[in-house]
Amino acid sequence: MNQEQKEQALKRCNAICKNTLMETLDIEFIDIGDNFLTASMPVSSKVHQPDGVLHGGASVALAESVGSAASMMFLDVEKVFVRGIEISANHVKSISEGLVYAKATYLHKGRTTQLWEIRITNENQELISLVKLTTIALPKK
Repeated sequence: MNQEQKEQALKRCNAICKNTLMETLDIEFIDIGDNFLTASMPVSSKVHQPDGVLHGGASVALAESVGSAASMMFLDVEKVFVRGIEISANHVKSISEGLVYAKATYLHKGRTTQLWEIRITNENQELISLVKLTTIALPKK
């Protein structure tokens, strides 16, 4: 994927976020390659749990957003639509401010199901959460 294709793909990803949860959480798609998609999300009180650290649910929303968007980018969305069907997250480190980055990488790229590993890290590349997401591609009628 050349730089122009990369920029167009990221522009497309960010455009579909208008008026969605992704816009509410300030999720921005920032990098794409042949087998991955990366997004960032700011950590502020908007995504905190009551004790002032990143809410696990916000991490899972970030992970599902980047994994599902990646499936959409790597499948023929003219013929299928993508849905998440299972997600599992392990939260290993807390964070109260800054940015987190979610990088979704294919573990399995099937015609019907796709398996993603999503690593959420902080600005120092420290692991915050490790997420596994299964998506399904359903035919459009």
